[in-house]
Amino acid sequence: MSGAKSDREQAARPPEGDVVAVLLAQHARIRELFADVKAADGEHKKQAFDELRALLAVHETAEEMVVRPVARDTAGKKEADARNAEEAEANRVLARLEKMDVDSPDFDAQLREFEKAVVDHAEHEEREEFPTLRAGRDEAQLKRMGTMLRAAEKVAPTHPHPVAAGSTAAQWSVGPIASLVDRTKDAIKGAMAH
Repeated sequence: MSGAKSDREQAARPPEGDVVAVLLAQHARIRELFADVKAADGEHKKQAFDELRALLAVHETAEEMVVRPVARDTAGKKEADARNAEEAEANRVLARLEKMDVDSPDFDAQLREFEKAVVDHAEHEEREEFPTLRAGRDEAQLKRMGTMLRAAEKVAPTHPHPVAAGSTAAQWSVGPIASLVDRTKDAIKGAMAH
């Protein structure tokens, strides 16, 4: 019986590189970064939060540009609009968090609420949106969308810029969220052209 169970689990897994696989990997990384931020303090906490913030900015922009236009067709306008509204609210909360001292109790309380909202949002996507993407697009289309997301993913810094290490303000003068969003859009447009 374990062979049949393994076969079912394998069949339920998206092919490597398709949009759903990329999104699920990003969701897992976001969850890991939340745990890292909550467990850390001082400079490590700042750096983990900066990485989380950058990944969320790139991830949400990529979803808006690549996933939502297709989800409007596959999951419906109401579902796509609900996910976009959640992401807009997440961006507002993220903007408040990035102005706070990461070592303050207020930051920790807001981060816990924010994490819950982000995880709820991801679970809605995984349950409501992703299955419709898989059912509504063929493997080539899903892989093309995955390629666009991977191009966008390369924009997010995964560690502090060497000239800005130790200073959150300097780090984000090198790569502010608005700049990350713009670079993400450019990366996706470039991937679409190929």
